[in-house]
Amino acid sequence: MKGSTGMPEKTEGKSRKSGSIATLAIDIGGSRVKATVLDEDGEMLAERVRVETPDPCPPEVMIATIKQLVAPLPETARVSVGFPGVVRKGRIMAAHNLGTELWRGFDFEKALHKLFKRPVRVINDADMQGLAAVRGEGVELAITLGTGFGSALFEDGRLAPHLELGHHPFRNGESYEEQLGMRALEEVGKKRWNRRLQRAIKTLRVLTSFDRMYIGGGNAELISFELAQDLEIIPNTLGMIGGIWLWRDRHGSDGTP
Repeated sequence: MKGSTGMPEKTEGKSRKSGSIATLAIDIGGSRVKATVLDEDGEMLAERVRVETPDPCPPEVMIATIKQLVAPLPETARVSVGFPGVVRKGRIMAAHNLGTELWRGFDFEKALHKLFKRPVRVINDADMQGLAAVRGEGVELAITLGTGFGSALFEDGRLAPHLELGHHPFRNGESYEEQLGMRALEEVGKKRWNRRLQRAIKTLRVLTSFDRMYIGGGNAELISFELAQDLEIIPNTLGMIGGIWLWRDRHGSDGTP
């Protein structure tokens, strides 16, 4: 069961409960890589660490970056990773914002298992953030506004097969990512970017008939228009906290390594 912040209901305090399984949660973005350690209730057991994402960032560079980033963090029993691209059973199918085609077909889950010597689950980063945000009621859509444009669709808390909506046509012959990603924001400015986002929300409402939409990512804070009641801005920390839900089901049982 989740609390009002999109996390599982949790107890007070940050000390690890006796017998609690700690999870290393890593959120990989096109601009930054972030990590923390979570207890079974989604409570952070360590301060978040982060580093700039190398550019370009082939698999071996990313693995080295992660190894260095998480070195100060406590030991954990398992690892959850949100990745900015298409992921299928731990294997990367596409990674548009990491500047290299070397990711295509790369078994990232297997490589991280070799690095950490513990169970690893890898999922799309928007999917992982959405897992922490959704309430499990009806059709819920999560989008992320950052270097690119991410999306995750849910029905009654169940994650749908990942759709790269960001790379689908949106307007003027360009995709959502081309119209709303970081490059577009820098080119057209906040005012025009906000108008584009409003139009995108209308289009996505028709496309998915969502009951609720969650808006995350580093650029969500730039939204200047009034949000409808079924729209909600969510904190970036959910991109890591969602890692708990890779090991849980919607009935609250916890997976074991």
